Amino acid sequence: MSANANGQANGPAAGQESLHCLVTGASGYIGGRLVPELLGAGHRVRCLVRTPAKLRDHPWAAQIETVRGDVTHPESVATALRGIDVAYYLVHALGAGPDFEQRDRRAARIFAQAAHTAGVRRIVYLGALTPRGVPERALSPHLRSRAEVGRIFLDSAVPTAVLRAAVVIGSGSASFEMLRHLTERLPVMVTPSWVHTHTQPIGIRDVLHYLTGSARLPADVNRAFDIGGPDVLTYRDMMRRYAAVAGLPRRVIVPVPVLTARLSSHWVGLVTPVPASIARPLTESLRHEVICNEHDIARYVPDLPGRPLPFDDALTLAVRRVREAQVATRWSSAAVPGAPSDPLPTDPDWAGGSLYEDERELLAAVAPEALWKVIEGIGGDNGWYSFPLAWAVRGWLDRFAGGVGLRRGRRDAQRLRVGDSLDFWRVEEIEPVRLLRLRAEMRLPGLAWLEMRVDTDDQGRTRYRQRALFHPRGLLGHAYWWSVSPFHAVVFGGMARNITHAAAGNPGARTSPSSAPSPSRSPLDRIRHATSRRRDR
Repeated sequence: MSANANGQANGPAAGQESLHCLVTGASGYIGGRLVPELLGAGHRVRCLVRTPAKLRDHPWAAQIETVRGDVTHPESVATALRGIDVAYYLVHALGAGPDFEQRDRRAARIFAQAAHTAGVRRIVYLGALTPRGVPERALSPHLRSRAEVGRIFLDSAVPTAVLRAAVVIGSGSASFEMLRHLTERLPVMVTPSWVHTHTQPIGIRDVLHYLTGSARLPADVNRAFDIGGPDVLTYRDMMRRYAAVAGLPRRVIVPVPVLTARLSSHWVGLVTPVPASIARPLTESLRHEVICNEHDIARYVPDLPGRPLPFDDALTLAVRRVREAQVATRWSSAAVPGAPSDPLPTDPDWAGGSLYEDERELLAAVAPEALWKVIEGIGGDNGWYSFPLAWAVRGWLDRFAGGVGLRRGRRDAQRLRVGDSLDFWRVEEIEPVRLLRLRAEMRLPGLAWLEMRVDTDDQGRTRYRQRALFHPRGLLGHAYWWSVSPFHAVVFGGMARNITHAAAGNPGARTSPSSAPSPSRSPLDRIRHATSRRRDR
């Protein structure tokens, strides 16, 4: 019998039944890691997701059942909960606009009622650790909302376990990425006063251990549990410990009390890949000390030897995963709040408005697999093969506008899967050695896609096809397209050339800012067709 990531034996223990578990938020950071743990424990898993395709390329996708829906839609929730024993609620409206508390409240009530109607035995909710003795009205809006959601479930007719965690340390978590980039990029830091606030971080492996074990809690257990690691630290301590674990020189940290939560979230947003909309609730939660008041969960879900992991050990594991490019999920795995979800405008079924297109075609004297390797490796540290300064400026403009910017990078340096964030794009479709389609998540007055295709012409030669599409929203959208279209020859034309050059082994192709012809271009490379046009439907 094999073991899962937590060191537990796969499959249910002798005499224990296999449970049918529903996981909401399976495309997110925690949910995407919980699913294989539940499978490893011998449970059957169903996932409720708005876009099932986002789970398609996960290694465990063939072992689960997916239901399309949303926690705010009673019909889809009822369908997803039918026949379920244990329901995991891992959905939060983090950074989702001013009315997120109302949406969280409504979704929790819908879920609780549907779970009761469906005869679900238990709800397991991952909430947030709240400060002791602080009135709920004094909490940050996000902490307050998470506390309210937990209370809704505990007051429902379904036995519930609310696991309350503070800072989660794991490769790809928003808290870890914020800590990592602040520490690595700023040897001398002017920081907000919350760097002196004590908190009790916990490693992602321990979070998953408690979540998985909560499926088998006794039926009469209906309560909240504080979960945390063995160390109580300030954020200043955590940054200095990260520097030590990562082999960096000691950091100089100068707290400045005038930096409010809003200002510090913008500061974090500029320095790290975590945008201000997500950084703000994370920093607001550090205004008060959040320390575990009990460890009662261990009475029901016994700790494994040497666990919970000390902070330095959790950091070491996370750093190793990042350096080895083995990050299973990232904070950006979940869709950005407010990101567009409209279908791609296509000839057969699109009917409305204008669609601007920029198309490029090039022949490349390489095998399709060589060209695909470059395409799948685009973005992140590899760049966009065209005018780096233009891409950097666009990323900074997006950050200043409150968008995600260009620094989200990649989950994996070589492989992509549907749903991956890729700088300010998200992978909408991928067909190996054939198609990569990206959807823009930057702030735009419209919807945008970028397609890269590999095929062969009627003579069997490898052909690279690139298409940028923009569906404008109002007059501003049309004005935007025409204002940037003069740069397309440089940006998109240069991208097409440099991608084909990189596939052929030209080492200078990745960062070339020029749109001028390359002297190393092969005869096949010169066969090129480019158009930029508008279609009205």
